Amino acid sequence: MLSAPATPEKDGFVPDAISEEQDRFRSSLTRTIEDFLAEQRDVLVGISGEALPLLSSIATLTSGGKRMRALLCYWGWRAAGGSPTAPAPVVAGTALEFFQAAALIHDDIIDRSDTRRGRPSVHRQFTARHTDAGWHLDPERFGVSAAILAGDLCLAFSEELFTAACAGTTGDAARTIFNRMRTEVMAGQYLDLLEEAVGPDQTPEVAAERALNILRFKSAKYSMERPLMLGGALAGADDRLLAAYSAFALPLGEAFQLRDDVLGVFGDPEVTGKPAGDDLREGKRTFLIARALQASSGEARARINAMLGDTSLDDDGVAMLRGLIVDSGALVHTEQLIAQKSGDAFAALERLGIDTVSRRALHLLAEAAVTRNA
Repeated sequence: MLSAPATPEKDGFVPDAISEEQDRFRSSLTRTIEDFLAEQRDVLVGISGEALPLLSSIATLTSGGKRMRALLCYWGWRAAGGSPTAPAPVVAGTALEFFQAAALIHDDIIDRSDTRRGRPSVHRQFTARHTDAGWHLDPERFGVSAAILAGDLCLAFSEELFTAACAGTTGDAARTIFNRMRTEVMAGQYLDLLEEAVGPDQTPEVAAERALNILRFKSAKYSMERPLMLGGALAGADDRLLAAYSAFALPLGEAFQLRDDVLGVFGDPEVTGKPAGDDLREGKRTFLIARALQASSGEARARINAMLGDTSLDDDGVAMLRGLIVDSGALVHTEQLIAQKSGDAFAALERLGIDTVSRRALHLLAEAAVTRNA
């Protein structure tokens, strides 16, 4: 397990004080989300009460959680000189939470995932609603269609909130980053979908390179780099500071997603909230899989390609695939890459010219991101 470089306690500022500041921010964020959803509930009631399940499915996804993206936005704002009590990072963080909800809803549809955080995924919730009510036509189609609309509604909410966050700030740079982030995620998601379709025809070397590009744009940038930069840009950070934010947060985001890919294959279902080996059944061609194919013999490579994406794969099949991945050395190699990228991130953080409190908070967030088990 990777351990981050030790950070000495300076100036008497201990992690408990950072936790208190983050708890205050999270509380403000939760209230903002709840108040916004209450306003949207009134809007939907004015249209038709029958549309309210769209909102309840969104409310479930935006309740609780680590709020990592929103916290990065907050510390990006704070480290760039923004006031800890200003509303802008709270509203921007709320926009990021709704964008994340949209990404999760659409990702679960694309990956045909039945669960999310230990609960039925949104399209499965709507499918069950159709089945339980005994409605006409295809419940699966209804579930997917309704979930697409719920995800689109999240995107609309995210845009509305981010526009509000920019009011009264130097928001032009932040708007550019926000727009770029959305394009990056959609393009990355498409490339991921494309890789599943053509992946077996790629050479293993090309597949590994493509997998790293996909994780960078589908996840790493919007999970770490862009939220931190958004907070900084809203507070008026100059290009030099934003570039330094990127040098820290992009490799951190890549390490975070590589960890997620490892957990998708080897994670404990009781902790991850997803069935064991779900990523294997979904046929996800992650860097871990690409590396396993690259390092395997012809026979082992053929078995991995044949089993990957088999939705009927049982526990024995999952165990066999895991064994092939481990035997290829791909797991060890991926852990080494996580350590390398994490090291790059921590080194860049030490070079960041920001205050001690913000640096310590970012260090703690980074350490949690790359050593997590869920």
